[in-house]
Amino acid sequence: MKTFGVRNLALAAAVAAATLAGGAHKAEATDAISVLLCPFGCGPIAGDTILMNQMVKEGADVMLLPQETPGYMYNVREMGQNESKWRHSIFATEDTLIQIAYSGGTPEVEEFLPEPVQIPWKLLYGEAWWGQGKFLVTFDCTLESMADLEGKRISLGLRGQSDWGVFSRLFLEHGYGITPDNSDIRHMTPGQLTQQLIDGATDAAVTPIGAEPSMTNFIIPGPVRQLEATGKKMCYLGVTDDVVNRMNEKFGTTWLYVDLPANTLPHQDEPLGVAFNKGFKAAHESFDEERAYNLVMTVAALGPKMKELHGLWSIWSPDLMTCGLSDENTHPGAIRAYKELGW
Repeated sequence: MKTFGVRNLALAAAVAAATLAGGAHKAEATDAISVLLCPFGCGPIAGDTILMNQMVKEGADVMLLPQETPGYMYNVREMGQNESKWRHSIFATEDTLIQIAYSGGTPEVEEFLPEPVQIPWKLLYGEAWWGQGKFLVTFDCTLESMADLEGKRISLGLRGQSDWGVFSRLFLEHGYGITPDNSDIRHMTPGQLTQQLIDGATDAAVTPIGAEPSMTNFIIPGPVRQLEATGKKMCYLGVTDDVVNRMNEKFGTTWLYVDLPANTLPHQDEPLGVAFNKGFKAAHESFDEERAYNLVMTVAALGPKMKELHGLWSIWSPDLMTCGLSDENTHPGAIRAYKELGW
Protein backbone atom coordinates (compact mmCIF):
# COMPACT_ATOMS: atom_id res chain seq x y z
CA MET A 1 0.00 0.00 0.00
CA LYS A 2 1.07 3.56 -0.65
CA THR A 3 2.26 5.38 2.45
CA PHE A 4 1.30 9.04 2.51
CA GLY A 5 3.98 11.46 3.70
CA VAL A 6 3.67 14.45 5.98
CA ARG A 7 2.65 17.45 3.89
CA ASN A 8 5.32 20.08 3.34
CA LEU A 9 2.84 22.67 4.57
CA ALA A 10 2.76 21.04 7.98
CA LEU A 11 6.52 20.90 8.21
CA ALA A 12 6.83 24.53 7.15
CA ALA A 13 4.28 25.55 9.75
CA ALA A 14 6.21 23.66 12.41
CA VAL A 15 9.45 25.36 11.51
CA ALA A 16 7.76 28.78 11.47
CA ALA A 17 6.14 28.17 14.84
CA ALA A 18 9.41 26.91 16.26
CA THR A 19 11.13 30.07 15.11
CA LEU A 20 8.51 32.20 16.83
CA ALA A 21 8.85 30.13 19.98
CA GLY A 22 12.60 30.45 20.21
CA GLY A 23 14.36 29.17 17.11
CA ALA A 24 15.53 26.00 15.48
CA HIS A 25 17.32 24.66 18.55
CA LYS A 26 14.03 24.24 20.39
CA ALA A 27 12.42 22.60 17.35
CA GLU A 28 15.21 20.03 17.23
CA ALA A 29 14.77 19.26 20.92
CA THR A 30 11.02 18.71 20.58
CA ASP A 31 9.79 15.11 20.28
CA ALA A 32 7.91 15.02 16.96
CA ILE A 33 5.13 12.43 16.67
CA SER A 34 3.53 11.66 13.31
CA VAL A 35 -0.26 11.34 13.44
CA LEU A 36 -2.23 9.70 10.63
CA LEU A 37 -5.40 11.71 10.04
CA CYS A 38 -7.68 12.03 7.00
CA PRO A 39 -7.91 13.61 3.51
CA PHE A 40 -6.60 17.14 3.04
CA GLY A 41 -9.30 19.63 3.96
CA CYS A 42 -10.87 17.53 6.71
CA GLY A 43 -11.40 19.16 10.11
CA PRO A 44 -8.79 17.13 12.05
CA ILE A 45 -6.04 18.16 9.59
CA ALA A 46 -6.67 21.84 10.26
CA GLY A 47 -7.26 21.33 13.97
CA ASP A 48 -4.13 19.29 14.57
CA THR A 49 -2.02 21.68 12.49
CA ILE A 50 -3.08 24.51 14.81
CA LEU A 51 -2.44 22.24 17.79
CA MET A 52 1.03 21.46 16.43
CA ASN A 53 1.86 25.15 16.22
CA GLN A 54 0.60 25.78 19.73
CA MET A 55 2.71 22.90 21.04
CA VAL A 56 5.85 24.42 19.56
CA LYS A 57 4.90 27.97 20.54
CA GLU A 58 4.42 26.89 24.17
CA GLY A 59 7.68 24.94 24.22
CA ALA A 60 5.97 21.60 24.85
CA ASP A 61 7.96 18.39 25.12
CA VAL A 62 6.07 16.88 22.18
CA MET A 63 4.85 18.09 18.80
CA LEU A 64 2.32 16.42 16.50
CA LEU A 65 3.09 16.19 12.77
CA PRO A 66 -0.28 15.94 10.98
CA GLN A 67 -0.19 13.44 8.13
CA GLU A 68 -2.75 13.43 5.34
CA THR A 69 -4.25 9.99 4.56
CA PRO A 70 -7.28 8.70 2.64
CA GLY A 71 -9.19 8.37 5.92
CA TYR A 72 -9.64 6.52 9.18
CA MET A 73 -10.23 3.15 7.50
CA TYR A 74 -6.90 3.56 5.75
CA ASN A 75 -5.28 4.47 9.07
CA VAL A 76 -6.22 1.26 10.87
CA ARG A 77 -5.14 -0.85 7.89
CA GLU A 78 -1.82 0.99 7.43
CA MET A 79 -1.02 0.79 11.14
CA GLY A 80 -1.93 -2.90 11.17
CA GLN A 81 0.34 -3.70 8.24
CA ASN A 82 3.27 -1.40 8.97
CA GLU A 83 4.99 -2.43 12.20
CA SER A 84 7.63 0.25 11.67
CA LYS A 85 4.99 2.81 12.68
CA TRP A 86 4.02 1.14 15.95
CA ARG A 87 6.69 2.73 18.14
CA HIS A 88 6.74 6.14 16.45
CA SER A 89 3.29 7.09 15.15
CA ILE A 90 -0.24 7.52 16.41
CA PHE A 91 -3.47 7.66 14.41
CA ALA A 92 -7.00 9.01 14.39
CA THR A 93 -9.63 6.31 14.69
CA GLU A 94 -12.97 5.39 16.25
CA ASP A 95 -14.31 2.77 18.62
CA THR A 96 -16.60 1.21 16.00
CA LEU A 97 -13.86 1.20 13.37
CA ILE A 98 -11.49 -0.74 15.63
CA GLN A 99 -14.32 -3.19 16.24
CA ILE A 100 -15.23 -3.61 12.56
CA ALA A 101 -11.55 -4.06 11.64
CA TYR A 102 -11.64 -7.43 13.42
CA SER A 103 -14.10 -8.52 10.68
CA GLY A 104 -11.91 -7.41 7.79
CA GLY A 105 -12.01 -9.83 4.87
CA THR A 106 -15.59 -10.92 5.52
CA PRO A 107 -18.14 -10.46 2.71
CA GLU A 108 -19.68 -7.45 4.44
CA VAL A 109 -16.40 -5.58 4.95
CA GLU A 110 -13.85 -6.86 2.39
CA GLU A 111 -14.55 -4.06 -0.11
CA PHE A 112 -13.20 -1.59 2.45
CA LEU A 113 -10.83 -3.82 4.42
CA PRO A 114 -9.63 -6.95 2.57
CA GLU A 115 -8.02 -8.50 5.64
CA PRO A 116 -8.73 -8.43 9.38
CA VAL A 117 -6.82 -6.09 11.67
CA GLN A 118 -7.10 -7.80 15.03
CA ILE A 119 -4.89 -5.61 17.18
CA PRO A 120 -5.97 -4.29 20.59
CA TRP A 121 -4.97 -0.68 19.95
CA LYS A 122 -4.46 1.53 22.98
CA LEU A 123 -6.44 4.76 23.19
CA LEU A 124 -4.83 8.07 24.10
CA TYR A 125 -7.64 10.64 24.20
CA GLY A 126 -11.07 11.30 22.77
CA GLU A 127 -11.56 14.23 20.38
CA ALA A 128 -15.16 14.09 19.08
CA TRP A 129 -18.22 11.91 18.64
CA TRP A 130 -19.18 11.64 14.97
CA GLY A 131 -22.63 11.15 13.44
CA GLN A 132 -21.98 11.46 9.68
CA GLY A 133 -22.75 8.39 7.62
CA LYS A 134 -25.53 7.36 9.99
CA PHE A 135 -27.98 9.86 8.53
CA LEU A 136 -28.18 11.56 5.12
CA VAL A 137 -29.26 14.95 3.79
CA THR A 138 -31.40 15.69 0.75
CA PHE A 139 -33.18 18.55 -0.99
CA ASP A 140 -35.96 16.13 -2.05
CA CYS A 141 -38.27 16.32 0.95
CA THR A 142 -40.61 13.71 -0.52
CA LEU A 143 -38.03 11.15 0.66
CA GLU A 144 -38.87 10.08 4.21
CA SER A 145 -36.49 7.20 4.93
CA MET A 146 -33.23 5.70 3.72
CA ALA A 147 -35.40 2.87 2.40
CA ASP A 148 -36.87 5.37 -0.10
CA LEU A 149 -33.45 5.72 -1.76
CA GLU A 150 -33.74 2.53 -3.82
CA GLY A 151 -33.01 3.47 -7.44
CA LYS A 152 -31.82 6.94 -6.42
CA ARG A 153 -28.44 8.66 -6.78
CA ILE A 154 -26.53 8.58 -3.47
CA SER A 155 -23.20 10.33 -2.90
CA LEU A 156 -20.99 8.98 -0.11
CA GLY A 157 -17.43 9.55 1.06
CA LEU A 158 -14.32 7.67 0.03
CA ARG A 159 -13.91 3.97 0.78
CA GLY A 160 -10.96 4.90 3.00
CA GLN A 161 -13.17 7.13 5.18
CA SER A 162 -14.92 5.32 8.01
CA ASP A 163 -18.00 7.48 8.69
CA TRP A 164 -18.29 9.17 5.32
CA GLY A 165 -17.75 6.15 3.09
CA VAL A 166 -17.80 2.86 5.00
CA PHE A 167 -20.38 3.22 7.76
CA SER A 168 -22.78 4.96 5.37
CA ARG A 169 -22.62 1.96 3.02
CA LEU A 170 -23.05 -0.52 5.86
CA PHE A 171 -26.10 1.27 7.25
CA LEU A 172 -27.68 1.65 3.82
CA GLU A 173 -27.15 -1.99 2.88
CA HIS A 174 -27.64 -3.87 6.14
CA GLY A 175 -30.10 -1.47 7.70
CA TYR A 176 -32.26 -0.52 4.71
CA GLY A 177 -31.42 -2.86 1.80
CA ILE A 178 -29.90 -0.10 -0.37
CA THR A 179 -26.94 -1.48 -2.37
CA PRO A 180 -24.89 -0.62 -5.48
CA ASP A 181 -26.97 -3.25 -7.29
CA ASN A 182 -30.28 -1.44 -6.81
CA SER A 183 -29.14 2.20 -6.54
CA ASP A 184 -26.57 4.59 -8.01
CA ILE A 185 -24.03 4.81 -5.17
CA ARG A 186 -20.94 6.98 -5.75
CA HIS A 187 -17.83 7.32 -3.56
CA MET A 188 -16.00 10.66 -3.60
CA THR A 189 -14.48 13.30 -1.36
CA PRO A 190 -16.69 15.27 1.05
CA GLY A 191 -16.23 18.41 -1.04
CA GLN A 192 -17.26 16.66 -4.23
CA LEU A 193 -20.34 14.97 -2.78
CA THR A 194 -21.50 18.22 -1.19
CA GLN A 195 -21.16 19.99 -4.52
CA GLN A 196 -23.08 17.20 -6.27
CA LEU A 197 -26.03 17.77 -3.97
CA ILE A 198 -25.86 21.53 -4.49
CA ASP A 199 -25.78 21.03 -8.29
CA GLY A 200 -28.69 18.59 -8.28
CA ALA A 201 -26.43 15.81 -9.56
CA THR A 202 -27.38 13.49 -6.70
CA ASP A 203 -30.49 12.82 -4.61
CA ALA A 204 -28.95 12.34 -1.16
CA ALA A 205 -25.52 12.68 0.42
CA VAL A 206 -23.56 12.30 3.61
CA THR A 207 -23.10 15.44 5.68
CA PRO A 208 -21.25 15.78 8.99
CA ILE A 209 -22.05 16.52 12.61
CA GLY A 210 -19.85 16.24 15.71
CA ALA A 211 -20.84 16.01 19.36
CA GLU A 212 -19.53 15.41 22.87
CA PRO A 213 -20.67 13.15 25.75
CA SER A 214 -23.35 15.45 27.19
CA MET A 215 -24.98 15.88 23.76
CA THR A 216 -25.47 19.58 24.46
CA ASN A 217 -22.67 21.00 22.29
CA PHE A 218 -22.39 20.18 18.61
CA ILE A 219 -20.01 20.82 15.72
CA ILE A 220 -21.81 21.88 12.54
CA PRO A 221 -18.98 21.66 9.96
CA GLY A 222 -18.48 23.55 6.72
CA PRO A 223 -20.29 21.17 4.32
CA VAL A 224 -23.52 21.67 6.27
CA ARG A 225 -23.14 25.44 6.04
CA GLN A 226 -22.47 25.18 2.30
CA LEU A 227 -25.78 23.38 1.84
CA GLU A 228 -27.56 25.87 4.08
CA ALA A 229 -26.18 28.76 2.03
CA THR A 230 -28.06 27.56 -1.07
CA GLY A 231 -31.30 28.70 0.55
CA LYS A 232 -32.95 25.38 -0.34
CA LYS A 233 -34.93 23.42 2.22
CA MET A 234 -32.72 20.73 3.74
CA CYS A 235 -34.36 17.47 4.82
CA TYR A 236 -32.77 14.57 6.65
CA LEU A 237 -33.02 10.79 6.46
CA GLY A 238 -32.24 9.34 9.87
CA VAL A 239 -31.89 5.88 11.36
CA THR A 240 -34.02 4.08 13.92
CA ASP A 241 -33.11 2.63 17.28
CA ASP A 242 -34.01 -0.81 15.96
CA VAL A 243 -31.66 -0.50 12.98
CA VAL A 244 -28.79 0.66 15.22
CA ASN A 245 -29.34 -2.26 17.57
CA ARG A 246 -29.34 -4.71 14.65
CA MET A 247 -26.17 -3.18 13.25
CA ASN A 248 -24.44 -3.45 16.62
CA GLU A 249 -25.49 -7.07 16.96
CA LYS A 250 -24.35 -7.93 13.43
CA PHE A 251 -20.96 -6.23 13.56
CA GLY A 252 -20.13 -6.39 17.27
CA THR A 253 -20.07 -2.60 17.44
CA THR A 254 -21.09 0.06 19.94
CA TRP A 255 -22.87 2.71 17.86
CA LEU A 256 -24.90 4.94 20.17
CA TYR A 257 -28.42 5.84 19.04
CA VAL A 258 -29.38 9.46 19.72
CA ASP A 259 -32.57 11.41 19.08
CA LEU A 260 -30.95 14.58 17.84
CA PRO A 261 -33.04 17.49 19.16
CA ALA A 262 -34.97 19.54 16.62
CA ASN A 263 -33.10 22.59 15.26
CA THR A 264 -29.66 21.11 15.93
CA LEU A 265 -29.06 21.08 12.17
CA PRO A 266 -30.30 23.73 9.73
CA HIS A 267 -33.98 23.26 8.76
CA GLN A 268 -34.28 20.28 11.13
CA ASP A 269 -37.89 20.68 12.18
CA GLU A 270 -38.18 17.53 14.31
CA PRO A 271 -35.94 15.10 16.23
CA LEU A 272 -33.64 13.05 14.02
CA GLY A 273 -32.37 9.54 14.69
CA VAL A 274 -28.58 9.43 14.39
CA ALA A 275 -25.98 6.85 15.43
CA PHE A 276 -22.80 8.29 16.92
CA ASN A 277 -19.39 6.71 17.41
CA LYS A 278 -16.50 7.97 19.50
CA GLY A 279 -13.39 9.38 17.81
CA PHE A 280 -9.99 8.92 19.45
CA LYS A 281 -6.28 9.24 18.96
CA ALA A 282 -4.75 5.80 19.43
CA ALA A 283 -1.43 3.97 19.32
CA HIS A 284 0.06 0.50 19.43
CA GLU A 285 0.83 -0.84 22.88
CA SER A 286 4.57 -0.64 22.05
CA PHE A 287 4.37 3.16 21.63
CA ASP A 288 6.67 4.66 24.25
CA GLU A 289 4.95 5.27 27.59
CA GLU A 290 6.74 8.54 28.29
CA ARG A 291 5.78 9.92 24.87
CA ALA A 292 2.14 8.97 25.44
CA TYR A 293 2.22 10.61 28.87
CA ASN A 294 3.75 13.83 27.52
CA LEU A 295 1.27 13.96 24.64
CA VAL A 296 -1.80 13.60 26.85
CA MET A 297 -0.49 16.11 29.38
CA THR A 298 0.21 18.61 26.59
CA VAL A 299 -3.20 18.19 24.95
CA ALA A 300 -4.90 18.55 28.34
CA ALA A 301 -2.98 21.77 29.00
CA LEU A 302 -3.70 23.27 25.57
CA GLY A 303 -7.33 22.15 25.35
CA PRO A 304 -8.87 25.31 26.88
CA LYS A 305 -6.90 27.52 24.49
CA MET A 306 -7.66 25.32 21.48
CA LYS A 307 -11.40 25.76 22.14
CA GLU A 308 -10.98 29.35 20.97
CA LEU A 309 -8.78 28.57 17.96
CA HIS A 310 -10.61 25.95 15.89
CA GLY A 311 -14.22 24.81 15.49
CA LEU A 312 -13.49 21.13 15.99
CA TRP A 313 -12.02 21.94 19.39
CA SER A 314 -15.02 24.03 20.47
CA ILE A 315 -16.51 20.96 22.17
CA TRP A 316 -13.30 20.05 24.02
CA SER A 317 -13.56 19.07 27.69
CA PRO A 318 -11.88 16.66 30.10
CA ASP A 319 -14.99 14.47 29.79
CA LEU A 320 -14.55 14.29 26.02
CA MET A 321 -10.90 13.32 26.38
CA THR A 322 -11.66 10.50 28.82
CA CYS A 323 -15.14 9.20 27.91
CA GLY A 324 -14.83 5.61 26.68
CA LEU A 325 -11.39 5.05 28.20
CA SER A 326 -10.70 2.18 30.60
CA ASP A 327 -7.71 0.50 32.20
CA GLU A 328 -8.02 -2.21 29.55
CA ASN A 329 -8.22 -0.12 26.37
CA THR A 330 -6.03 2.87 27.28
CA HIS A 331 -2.28 3.29 26.83
CA PRO A 332 -0.35 3.09 30.14
CA GLY A 333 1.25 6.48 29.51
CA ALA A 334 -2.17 8.05 29.06
CA ILE A 335 -3.48 6.37 32.20
CA ARG A 336 -0.57 7.83 34.18
CA ALA A 337 -1.33 11.29 32.79
CA TYR A 338 -5.04 11.13 33.66
CA LYS A 339 -4.31 9.94 37.18
CA GLU A 340 -1.91 12.83 37.65
CA LEU A 341 -4.53 15.23 36.27
CA GLY A 342 -7.16 13.83 38.62
CA TRP A 343 -9.47 13.08 35.67
